Amino acid sequence: MSAHQSLRATRVLHWLFEASLAIKGVLCSAEALAGLGLLIAPNPVVVKFVFWLNHYNIAATHQDSLANWTRQALEKFPVGTQHFYGIYLLFHGGLKLTLMVMLWMRILWAYPAGMLVLSGFVAYQVTEFARTGSPFLLLLSVFDLFMIGLIWQEYQALKSKQSAQ
Repeated sequence: MSAHQSLRATRVLHWLFEASLAIKGVLCSAEALAGLGLLIAPNPVVVKFVFWLNHYNIAATHQDSLANWTRQALEKFPVGTQHFYGIYLLFHGGLKLTLMVMLWMRILWAYPAGMLVLSGFVAYQVTEFARTGSPFLLLLSVFDLFMIGLIWQEYQALKSKQSAQ
């Protein structure tokens, strides 16, 4: 590979890293806000809101498995479960958002920490995928693995840049 091609590949990988941070930051923010919403909102309001989101799907297609699963889950959605999901989403989204911001700021120790945290989430997601078969968890795991690779690449480039100075 020529020096020009190597430089171009490095730029593309850096752009992918920055784009992935932005996407992950938006998703993590939404996740943390959803968790906060679950902690603040009264249970009947959450149940009515989720029913409102799904009732058109249920009315249009009685075969919509996700909408029917959601309806059945709402029938037994106690406050304790709501608070668990609220805390989980707030912690999960908040932790990942904090890491994404530190990576954006190029804080060196955040790179290995980010890879470790994302690896833990991948392990959990793959375990849950094996248990539930949810393709969403598999998709999240693939994205997180891709992100780990980009973090590694960016970490190596940042370390070599700092050692050259």
